[in-house]
Amino acid sequence: MTKMIRGFLQDEGGATAIEYGLIIALVALAIVGGVGSFGDQLEYLWGDNNGKIQQGLSTH
Repeated sequence: MTKMIRGFLQDEGGATAIEYGLIIALVALAIVGGVGSFGDQLEYLWGDNNGKIQQGLSTH
């Protein structure tokens, strides 16, 4: 029984998997944040263009 516990405590395979999982979670969080920011900027760009088109059409 103690051999099994000692082997479990010395095994670093799980720690490596957890580290990779944390790295993937951080990368995913950065991607989600970047896509959200890009979406807001794109929405502003299209909204601004729409306003300018409507303004241009109403002057003629």
